[in-house]
Amino acid sequence: MPALMLPLGDRSLPRAREMFTASAASGYPTMVRLIRNAVARLNWLFDDVLALGLLIATFVSANTGRMPVAVDEFLAVRITVKNVLLAVVFIAIWHGCFALCGLYRSRRLSMTATALRVVAACSAATFFVSGFTVASSTGAFDFPVLVRFWLIAVAVELVARLAIAAGGKYAEQHVREVKHVLIVGSGPRALRVYQEIQGVHPAHYVVVGFVDSRPAEEMPAEVRARLAGSLEGFESLLSRQPIDQVLIALPVKSQYAAIQQVLDACSRVGVEVKYFANMFAVTGARHAFDGEGELSGVRLHHVADDYRLVVKRFVDVTGAFCGLVVLAPVMLACAVAIKLTSPGPVLFRQDRYGRNRRLFSMYKFRTMVADADKLQEAIESHNEAQGPVFKIRRDPRITPVGRFLRRSSLDEVPQLFNVLKGEMSLVGPRPLPVRDVSRFSESWLMRRFSVKPGLTCLWQVNGRSNVDFNDWMRLDLDYIDNWSLLLDARILIKTVPVVISGSGAV
Repeated sequence: MPALMLPLGDRSLPRAREMFTASAASGYPTMVRLIRNAVARLNWLFDDVLALGLLIATFVSANTGRMPVAVDEFLAVRITVKNVLLAVVFIAIWHGCFALCGLYRSRRLSMTATALRVVAACSAATFFVSGFTVASSTGAFDFPVLVRFWLIAVAVELVARLAIAAGGKYAEQHVREVKHVLIVGSGPRALRVYQEIQGVHPAHYVVVGFVDSRPAEEMPAEVRARLAGSLEGFESLLSRQPIDQVLIALPVKSQYAAIQQVLDACSRVGVEVKYFANMFAVTGARHAFDGEGELSGVRLHHVADDYRLVVKRFVDVTGAFCGLVVLAPVMLACAVAIKLTSPGPVLFRQDRYGRNRRLFSMYKFRTMVADADKLQEAIESHNEAQGPVFKIRRDPRITPVGRFLRRSSLDEVPQLFNVLKGEMSLVGPRPLPVRDVSRFSESWLMRRFSVKPGLTCLWQVNGRSNVDFNDWMRLDLDYIDNWSLLLDARILIKTVPVVISGSGAV
């Protein structure tokens, strides 16, 4: 087993507490924040490239007639240390002016505000660049040239920022996640949070319900009508329902123990939790958290939540698309072989649990007889796997072609469509069927659903069916706790020889 393994048991709670990170709540889903951060970084990179390009273009245009014409003369031109240093200083000044004008913040600005700040930044940077007239040995870098430089810089910057902002807005509209939230509490604060969501953020949040143990007659009618359960059954509710975020709106003084209970339960199950900036009565100070209205608060999460998710998604889409193109002839051959050797559909669809316990239809090439699901109950007693999962090495329902497809892992190829749809990732814990998850006996096992399921994972490259259930779950939690882009790359590389050898396939 890999060195990353942690001891099993109810070990997820302290480990998850260590992994918890406090971050400012923006009032928007994670992917929207990541896109806005990416837009800010793209503006940052574009400004530096533009600044250097404009400087070179301005220098060349100002020295028309003095520049070498022949190729050998151009190659003979030497770049002096002074010119390199001037270029570095110029880019630093340019970048600093744009940063001071607030043009690299992820918060979206209106077009008017953006235009005014761009003009101010370009003006300030050009003022400092005016010192280049002193450094110009030819005297061609004069005031009219600076004016032309300023006009072009402002025009190009405005057009570029408009294009980048439009692209970012388009991306937000197509990846905006709707979070299903559970409000813990039933008092005035809980009601205000609910009203804020319904009035200001209905497109971003869906309130599943309220959780509290107060007598129902003491609750506002609006809360009572949406009561989802009590604090005593809170952890069980999290395990059953696809909840993305828990909003704590309990009074701290009288419900401290209950708040701690909620935090512990969210930690075990792997559900994001958020408490609010107005939770504590503080005078003479201001809350330093981002957010809007009643939703201003601190969000606690124990899975990755940064720009790397954008990179991971890009790799998923690119890899899935390329995989489908390259493997298209193989998929066609598999489909023909399945159709010719056994009656029934080519593809097998089954509901599996995805991120945050959401069900999705997972695709596979059919490897069993058409009515395999109905026959499973009759062979349950022959289950060879430990724990709640079902595995039989010589399953009588598997067809001859299906056995080859399983051995070669070709039956998993259609899941690339699930990756393109965003339901799965190339790397992540394997998606489990409803039958297996319904038999989970401990709630901490649900933490494996805090990330997207994947085509391959640590379990896949460490023996697959040769690994017992406890070690399988341990590997999944190790992956979640230690995730990085490098770890994904290592798993993908290790998957190739495992697939070729067919090791652990059943």
